[in-house]
Amino acid sequence: MKDRLTDALYGIGWATVKKLPEPVANRLGRRIADTVWKRRGKSVLRLESNLARVVPDASPQRLAELSQAGMRSYMRYWMESFRLPAWSKERMRNGFVPEDVHHLTDALASGRGVVLALPHMGNYDVAGAWVTTKLETPFTTVAERLKPETLYDRFVAYREGLGMEVLPHTGGSAFATLARRLRAGGLVCLVADRDLSASGVEVKFFGEQTRIPAGPALLAQQTGALLLPVTLWYDDSPIMKGRVHPPIDVPETGDRAAKTSVMAQALADAFATGIADHPQDWHMLQRLWLADLEERRP
Repeated sequence: MKDRLTDALYGIGWATVKKLPEPVANRLGRRIADTVWKRRGKSVLRLESNLARVVPDASPQRLAELSQAGMRSYMRYWMESFRLPAWSKERMRNGFVPEDVHHLTDALASGRGVVLALPHMGNYDVAGAWVTTKLETPFTTVAERLKPETLYDRFVAYREGLGMEVLPHTGGSAFATLARRLRAGGLVCLVADRDLSASGVEVKFFGEQTRIPAGPALLAQQTGALLLPVTLWYDDSPIMKGRVHPPIDVPETGDRAAKTSVMAQALADAFATGIADHPQDWHMLQRLWLADLEERRP
């Protein structure tokens, strides 16, 4: 029953919110965000706890302000996502303005293949729609299987409708397909700031240990593709902003594990730079640091 209800609510969102005028959808999103924030539930408290790592000198009042802004940013992500299928191609082309985009265009022109790695910031679907329309470049991504299966199917259909190839997160088979796309000179986009599985790579992030996915670094090593971090944020305009960071090089020495560790740390450092500049746009509402996970264990 819970799964059916969840699927129905998302279906209502895509069917209804996309029909609203943009100012109305924005006001609705802010109202929902403020209501959720005032209830101080687990997600809001976790967001605030995470932000305390990002802004360690912040007062309790400042952290509360950041968490409220963070919930508004998170709800803007959802309002945009529900409305994105109804955007015109022109709106998609003009809905995102990244800095240092030459890192991406130069990498694509090289023909080596490109891995874009992003944290949970801003709206990566808006950025993806910009890539497929403005740059006219298709790309491949991976989606975690959601429950119920019908909800997963909704997300796949939504992203495929924006011009993305979406693979299920099924381990080796997804990795092999991504590697083939890169060897053919293609583009792969991966969200890569949280991986608490056994295959995650341990990194220092805002002074404490966590794990991030090994996939972006491994793909770059095995295929010769360029690995580019990307960070995203909002301002007061309807246009999302972002930055394409310089490529992360594959170390010349060391075995695969050592190279992966060095590259993962460089990726985490790039993410940290963007998150520190725009903490309210980092939508991390789950436990992330290993110390927090240890506390949860009995």
